[in-house]
Amino acid sequence: MSMKEQFETVKNNWLLVLLVIIVLGASMFNPFSSSGSFKAMNSAVYDSYGGVGMAEMAVASRGYAPSYGGDFAPEVEERKITKTASLNSEVERGTFHDSEAKLKAIVTSSDSYLLNENVNKYGKDKKSYYYGYYSIKVDTAKYDSIILQLKELGEVQSFNENAQDITGSYTSVADNLALERERLARFQSMYDEAKDVSDKIELNDRIFNQERTIKYYEDSLENMDKRIEYSTVSVTLNEERSDYANIAFVKISELVDGFVDSLSNLFKFVVILIPWAVGLFIIRLFWRLFKKK
Repeated sequence: MSMKEQFETVKNNWLLVLLVIIVLGASMFNPFSSSGSFKAMNSAVYDSYGGVGMAEMAVASRGYAPSYGGDFAPEVEERKITKTASLNSEVERGTFHDSEAKLKAIVTSSDSYLLNENVNKYGKDKKSYYYGYYSIKVDTAKYDSIILQLKELGEVQSFNENAQDITGSYTSVADNLALERERLARFQSMYDEAKDVSDKIELNDRIFNQERTIKYYEDSLENMDKRIEYSTVSVTLNEERSDYANIAFVKISELVDGFVDSLSNLFKFVVILIPWAVGLFIIRLFWRLFKKK
């Protein structure tokens, strides 16, 4: 195609050429395009947080699984401690319901919470006994006092308690929450400055994911605070079993079976002795004959 023919083609399609020029110019001079300041600002946000943020990781994994760090934060003076305990007591026979009422009175008077209660009766008549399991949330400040009261409900069969220092995890979550809030503020600032609709849509999605991440960290801290403020105590009450539970009259059928078994054993013994008796008789007889001679 000659230069003249090419020029005529461009002339006939001038509107298309103009549209291409406008699009290229907009992409080059738009301050919030992917190649302009929006990309630079977005990269700055990512670089300041060490790469991909928690929000993007949360969306990719369809859940939240942040790392709390392995250290125990020795520099923190105010330690974050959680406590759990389990108590197994045996109560006197016939006093199970009274002991249970005392347990509930302790829960009420100490402003504790009875989270779970499971009571069962096993066996029948003299063999019957009650078994109860209770899960209680108690104020950590009242923990020692409540444990002493619960131990008085019956004879303690076993008692276990566990204290866990979660200061490192707590500090890590709090630090991550502060970083993610700062990151959200930057995204919101970028959203306010953005002019292009596509940029606003993308930033709106990032802000939404960032808010989800922040909500997760807030819930994690709240859950830790509750575990620190309230300790979990598991109590088991076993009713003492009757000393006569296994005593019962012998049945006639059992007596008959025993008599038949004894008689059978006697017959077996007699049958075993007969050959020996015959043998001894013969030996004695020959012995007498020999002495007479």
